[in-house]
Amino acid sequence: MAPEFVLAGTGFAVMLVLIALRAPIGIAMLITGAAGYHHIVGLDPLLNYLKTTPWHLFANYTLSVIPLFILMGSLAERGGLARDLFTAAHAVIGRRRGGLAMAVIGACAAFGAVCGSSVATTATMGRAALPELRRFGYDPGLSTGAIAVGGTLGVLIPPSVILVVYGISTEQNIAKLFMAALVPGLIAVCFYLLAVAVVTKLRPALAPVSPPLPAAERRAALVAVLPVLLIAIVVVGGIYGGIFTPTESAAVGVIATLVVGVARGSLGWRGILGSIRASAETSAMIFVILLGAEVFNAFLALSQAPDLLAMWITDQGFPPYGVLAAMLLAYIALGAVMDELAMILLTLPVFFPVITALDFGMDSTDTAIWFGILVLIVVGIGLTAPPIGLNVFVVSSLAPDIPIARTYRGVMPFLATDLVRLALCMVFPGISLWLVHLLS
Repeated sequence: MAPEFVLAGTGFAVMLVLIALRAPIGIAMLITGAAGYHHIVGLDPLLNYLKTTPWHLFANYTLSVIPLFILMGSLAERGGLARDLFTAAHAVIGRRRGGLAMAVIGACAAFGAVCGSSVATTATMGRAALPELRRFGYDPGLSTGAIAVGGTLGVLIPPSVILVVYGISTEQNIAKLFMAALVPGLIAVCFYLLAVAVVTKLRPALAPVSPPLPAAERRAALVAVLPVLLIAIVVVGGIYGGIFTPTESAAVGVIATLVVGVARGSLGWRGILGSIRASAETSAMIFVILLGAEVFNAFLALSQAPDLLAMWITDQGFPPYGVLAAMLLAYIALGAVMDELAMILLTLPVFFPVITALDFGMDSTDTAIWFGILVLIVVGIGLTAPPIGLNVFVVSSLAPDIPIARTYRGVMPFLATDLVRLALCMVFPGISLWLVHLLS
């Protein structure tokens, strides 16, 4: 085996050992990357690199979109907007069999347009919807399963923190990534609704029919949700229409969410300060991971292992779609046991050069955007797949009396639709690229 592969493989192994010893993921990547960098070029170049890299990384204007989108989601959560979304969705489709579970999916999709985080969407919607699902006698597995998979819409529906990180890491246009994610995200919503309809049709006892809300309550619920929908339209539509950059759109979204919450009286000083504090903590965690990944990726670049791997795969003549399928299977396996952000940052330096070196019948920019959407889909799968689906654990913390095995059984029909959607987006790249080409 080439020494470059041995060195890179050793670095991965050491980093995984540190993570297994409970070291924070960002710190594990930083230590391993720095040690590998020192091994290749020495101490003085490493110190010079560490002196300049954090500044150039964190002074990147584009990176400010991450804390802004996180803050917007936090303000929306504390301002009660998620509860309004669920109430409105309940008013529209709640009287159908399985309607409350469908309402969870619809509310998660709308909340994802003002949040960008799967964990925040899952936790927020779980607190809003779980009591109602219990009250109407829904099966615990279906209830928690719908909330867990609905939470993945927080990253599948633009704006998405995961796509921002992918765009920065691969130097792709974030607005185009958001455009590419919309149609696959809407397909996910439709497939999840279909899964609820089929499951409750086959097993009606899982979801009793709930009585319709009085007409006055339905009207009040729909009126109350209009500001939230307007924020989502401004944030996402502003990006698609070229009115705002993603960063400007996030800033507009923060101000709009703050104004709506304060005007309704649901967001006071304590809620605002709590949102700022929570956003700062989450952003700091993400930035540490970004720094660790930057240093680790520099070590991999110096080892030349990713470029050599891309050349080797190209020379072997492997079918491009076969290589892509193997990568996506690896992502699904990693996503079931690993944090999605760290997984992406760790694998992109190896996978991305390989993907861009293969011929999929499209230019390199389209290939990069399409691959980003496929990665986003498998991240969503990893968030709910056993044995360590993060969203499942979030829901379980909200409903400790429901065995986690029941929640995993509840998500299985949704995971089946995820695999179908992944196959469709893989075989037909136009699903992701159609809107990009239309708006560009």
